[in-house]
Amino acid sequence: MRSMILIFAVALAGCAGQVEPEPRTVRVEVPVAVPCRVPAVEVPAWAAAGLKKSDDLQTKVRALLAERRQRIGYEAQLLAANQACQD
Repeated sequence: MRSMILIFAVALAGCAGQVEPEPRTVRVEVPVAVPCRVPAVEVPAWAAAGLKKSDDLQTKVRALLAERRQRIGYEAQLLAANQACQD
């Protein structure tokens, strides 16, 4: 019986002597996805939108050529905005 009490006392003394580890702050850098914020590209007023059926051929051709240049510029702006998000 005494040996049992002695073992119990030694076991309690062993538990009392342990010191709790102090908490540490660990910095972990994780990449986070950030949404791309590029100004919206506005759709231009197309040159051929104002054409009438009664307009002469030269007016229609000029408007279509102007609209082609507008489209090329608009596509360049869209590509630049898209490229800005990929860098």
